[in-house]
Amino acid sequence: VSLEESGGGLVQAGGSLTLSCAASGGTFANWHMGWFRQAPGKKREFVAAVARDPNYTYYADSVKGRFTVSRDNVKNTASLEMDNLSPGDTAVYYCAASDGGDLMKANFYYSWGQGTQVTVSS
Repeated sequence: VSLEESGGGLVQAGGSLTLSCAASGGTFANWHMGWFRQAPGKKREFVAAVARDPNYTYYADSVKGRFTVSRDNVKNTASLEMDNLSPGDTAVYYCAASDGGDLMKANFYYSWGQGTQVTVSS
């Protein structure tokens, strides 16, 4: 399984970015997909996840109402639409694939992308 994130960059506070995660090397529709982030000096934290059934989504409290996670099982991609960004959202964002379990916990994910940097200026 190979995952590659894209879409990161520099944005002003209040702006928007959409991250994409391209998957290959397996049956994408069988995986739950998650997004995590890690800011400098901080632990990696859960951001959002979309289950195999795209009707089931999960969000960290800090991003609820601002971020939207989705997937396209035809294009084998997962996306994270981020609105109303704040400097506190600055981090490297990672997508990850899971077979199941607690999708809010990193140890239930077995494959990770290299990450994409998101920087929000004030």
